[in-house]
Amino acid sequence: MQRYIQLFSRLIFGLLLTSISFNSFAAEKIVIIVSGAEKQIYLPVKLAERLGYLKETGLNIEILSEPSGVNAVTEMLSGAAHGVVGFYDHTIDLQARGKQVQSVVQFSRSPGEAILVSTSAAASIKSPADFKGKHLGVTGLGSSTNFLTQFLASKHGVKSSDYVTLPVGSGSTFIAAMTQKKIDAGMTTEPTISRLTSSGGATILVDLRTPKVTEEALGGPYPAACLYMSTAWVNSHKAEVQKIANAFVKTLAYINTHSAEELTQVMPPEYSSANKQQYIDALAASKDMFTADGVMPDNGPETVLKVLQGFNKSVQGKKINLANTYTTEFVKAAK
Repeated sequence: MQRYIQLFSRLIFGLLLTSISFNSFAAEKIVIIVSGAEKQIYLPVKLAERLGYLKETGLNIEILSEPSGVNAVTEMLSGAAHGVVGFYDHTIDLQARGKQVQSVVQFSRSPGEAILVSTSAAASIKSPADFKGKHLGVTGLGSSTNFLTQFLASKHGVKSSDYVTLPVGSGSTFIAAMTQKKIDAGMTTEPTISRLTSSGGATILVDLRTPKVTEEALGGPYPAACLYMSTAWVNSHKAEVQKIANAFVKTLAYINTHSAEELTQVMPPEYSSANKQQYIDALAASKDMFTADGVMPDNGPETVLKVLQGFNKSVQGKKINLANTYTTEFVKAAK
């Protein structure tokens, strides 16, 4: 009888330990928000998930999607997320506002975006100098598409007060805003760009999809998509950050060694359901935007800072320490 009591006690104790371990594991969930998971500029995230590289880390990682980068930033700062896959320029903007965050894996070296002009407004908009009095679409107010639109306008002598900026999201909502003439022009990403241009609904005004055309338009390399996190969290969770970096560096290497068609086959079918060949062609044309190793491109941070200083009142006049806006520690140590 005593033996049965001992066995029963051990069983109960084991169940308690399992419960404690499970709860601890659940508490260690790492939430990463993507600023629009369906966008080709953020392809490395879904690809890493589909290839099983995130699962290989052994971490409990949850990927969430948020249409606008500025909303994703808010989620991270509120503590609802540990990291954001968005544009590097937010790290500079946030430092100017007293928040320390840093890019830990740099996905791309150009925005992968373009400013489109609707067919109905094409006659009156020949360059950003013609934005005065127009309605311009961006993913969200305070988003990177908003940053770049403001810079291109100011570069051509147009103040932000001279035009109306509308947050219209991306994908179908952006297309609807343009076809319904709510916006005259706007900045968006692939595959939305190809969907609109192929249908004759819009033409490209400013192309920032590859490093070459980006340097011509912005004066240098413009590191864009990346995984950025709170500096304090990175410093206190280096083992976890390293595992995440390993997964994404492995994914970037996969992108670098596989064709657009092969990459599309791995991605969720619904991402290319509108027109699979169009999706493949768009990816093939802009795949060069992705880094091969997650390392920040030379002179990239300087270009981004210069762009933000051109219009962003939060950054203008502030002393920005670019070395604190990114780290190559984890990507260079990645296996």
